[in-house]
Amino acid sequence: MQPILKFLEGQMLLFDKPMEWTSFDVVRKVRNLIKIPKVGHAGTLDHLATGLLIVCTGKFTKKINEYMGMEKEYTGTFTLGAITPTYDLESEPQDQKDISHLTEEAVHAATAQFTGNIMQTPPIHSAIKQDGKPVYIAARKGIDVKLEPRPVTIYSFSIEKIEWPVIHFRVVCSTGTYIRSLANDFGAALGVGGYMSSLRRTRIGEFSVDDAIPLDVFEVEIKQLRASEG
Repeated sequence: MQPILKFLEGQMLLFDKPMEWTSFDVVRKVRNLIKIPKVGHAGTLDHLATGLLIVCTGKFTKKINEYMGMEKEYTGTFTLGAITPTYDLESEPQDQKDISHLTEEAVHAATAQFTGNIMQTPPIHSAIKQDGKPVYIAARKGIDVKLEPRPVTIYSFSIEKIEWPVIHFRVVCSTGTYIRSLANDFGAALGVGGYMSSLRRTRIGEFSVDDAIPLDVFEVEIKQLRASEG
């Protein structure tokens, strides 16, 4: 089999998604490089997030739901003392609050109420669909959007470091968990507001970002394969 045809037969690829790329940007790039239409990703990463993105090609696209159902691990930062409409830095911080009364003990203690089986309301600035359209389209137009809380599981939620007002965290969670919502809810629980200021997905199931390949390296490899095929 010619090397490039292995993608048609089916491959599972691990990419380290760069910041400011959407997950579909990665899919489009891979599709254009390997020249086959059947390419998909197993779990969206926000374009301001980095880290592990599983991309499936050819017959392996049938495995996407299996990969999507695996637990996820994230690291990143929450910034306390303000909120944003998108729960991250897609929008400007507002409603600034003083956080000088907060203690490290209070921050660590607040993780307990967000560990285990919890109900979480997704951000209205998300790709969840209502009436066949992503809700972020209505939210951007200022239309009132209502989303119902849904069950998710936070297997572990630890505070790795505190550099006021920035909180460094690590979370292991079920599929369907929005870390942006966790940031917003965590800040609300502390009474000062909070938003997600950085995010990196480090693991999906048994697959680690340490084993992922940068897109530019993949591009070079594909061009070399095509050259070798003549």
